[in-house]
Amino acid sequence: MPELSQETERGRAVLPFGAAEVTGPSMVPTLQHGDRLLLQYGARVRPGDIVVLRHPFQQDLLVVKRAVERREGGWWVLGDNPYAGGDSTDYGTVPEDFVLGKVWFRYRPRKEGQRSPFALALWALSAARPVLSARSASMRLRAR
Repeated sequence: MPELSQETERGRAVLPFGAAEVTGPSMVPTLQHGDRLLLQYGARVRPGDIVVLRHPFQQDLLVVKRAVERREGGWWVLGDNPYAGGDSTDYGTVPEDFVLGKVWFRYRPRKEGQRSPFALALWALSAARPVLSARSASMRLRAR
C-alpha cells in the first residue's frame, strides 16, 4: 500500500496544497512507486477521485487510494492494482475525517539510466500529468 511522506501532514496547516511521494504497488498502473503527487487538502471528493487518507488502523500511516463510493460510515476506497490489497476490502469504509485531500497532479522523477535523447524525450512526454477522475474505473471497481 502506498505510504506517503509525513511532510504531507505537516504542511497541511499552512497551505491548501501539499506534496507526497508514493511507495508501493497498490495504485499501479495509475501511480508508480516513486511518483510525486500534488494534493489539495479538504477538496470535495467524488467517486473516481484519487485521495490521500489516513490508514484506519494506523493513523500515522498515509495511503493513496481511489474513492469508489460513499457508504454509511465513510468512503469505500480501492487500489487500482487488484493484487496489492490494503484497501477497503481489508478494512472496510474509511471515515470522512480520515480523507485528507484529493490528488490533482503526478510527477515521475527521471531515472538514473535515462541519458539517451530518446529516453529523455519519452520521460519528458510522460513525467508530469494531471490525475483525472476515472468515472469508468469507479464503475469497474464497484463491481468487484
